[in-house]
Amino acid sequence: MDAFALVPPEWTKSAVHAFDFCCPSCKTSPKEAKNVWLNRRAPVSMGDRRKYQEFYLCECQTSWWGWSDDRPTSELGTK
Repeated sequence: MDAFALVPPEWTKSAVHAFDFCCPSCKTSPKEAKNVWLNRRAPVSMGDRRKYQEFYLCECQTSWWGWSDDRPTSELGTK
């Protein structure tokens, strides 16, 4: 699965919006997702920035999405 593919994978069709940026069913972090797809074809402009939908398929088989600017800051960026 290519996270940057132009065509969305089938599992994204049933995705629900997760407001806490984790799986809404089991609360697992997106780092543990089995698959990821980024919707780069429909960005939302926010002034001088853009945000994208990030889709995740959890290990519990729940598909969910969140906005790229809602994703918590990476631990790698703080070192």
